[in-house]
Amino acid sequence: MTAIAFATTAAQRTAAQPIMFGPASRQLFGLFHPAEDNRTEDSAVLVCPPFGQEGLRTHRFFKVLAERFARTGVPTLRFDFHGTGDSPGDERLGELDGWRRDLCAAHEELRRRAPDKRIVWVGARLGATLAVLAARNGRCDPVRLVLWEPVIDGRRYARFLREQHVAAIDATFCIPDLAWRRELAREPAALPDEALGTALSPALRAQLEALVPDALPLTALHDTLVLVPPDDAHTPQWAAEQQSRHMPVRLAYFQHRLDWTADPYPNSAMVPADALSRLQGALHE
Repeated sequence: MTAIAFATTAAQRTAAQPIMFGPASRQLFGLFHPAEDNRTEDSAVLVCPPFGQEGLRTHRFFKVLAERFARTGVPTLRFDFHGTGDSPGDERLGELDGWRRDLCAAHEELRRRAPDKRIVWVGARLGATLAVLAARNGRCDPVRLVLWEPVIDGRRYARFLREQHVAAIDATFCIPDLAWRRELAREPAALPDEALGTALSPALRAQLEALVPDALPLTALHDTLVLVPPDDAHTPQWAAEQQSRHMPVRLAYFQHRLDWTADPYPNSAMVPADALSRLQGALHE
């Protein structure tokens, strides 16, 4: 067998495997990245993706991250919550409780495919929030949570999405529709029913309105690493409160070049190497 043929065969063995899993009434789409045969690690990673446009903007990032994990011997599962991405379902019915159950279903699927591994959840933005909600119910048992800029204030998050939505409309049309700006100025705290092309169901809007730091207590069943930018004044306070309850949580500041809701380099396939390296390193800290 030639070196080229061998390399092709090895690549085929470790290529991402598209799968459907979960209960028949709530099927989910995922991509399983098996570990390379010649690597041995005791961990597996479940990626908990962000919501809406943030999930779209980071899709390639998490694809590359999963491939890197697999090459270093860490099997990884990426998936889409019900009604999002390639998973079946109506996005207009999306809500946190259902997505929390989806996360547990993904955890069980990864455990089935990597039965001897310690499972680490890597969540970003609202995906990180869902990781906190899912891990505390006792039905899932990750050994570690890596929370990348978790959403801990639902109203502030919805307001941010709404502002970004209006800014995107301004930038899209050669003659901006000022009605959006007027509505934003008139009711700046109103929760939107659409944000950057993604519907926010009435249930999801109500859940975001009720989402406050006190509603996100961590547990001692796993250790937690929280990654936040240096200018975040709210998440460190939440993490400190968890530490005061003697929860095994650590805060780390991390500045990166990734834009959650926009692509500053639309013609580039590059992803920020600093963020990839930071997330990889978080697995063993």
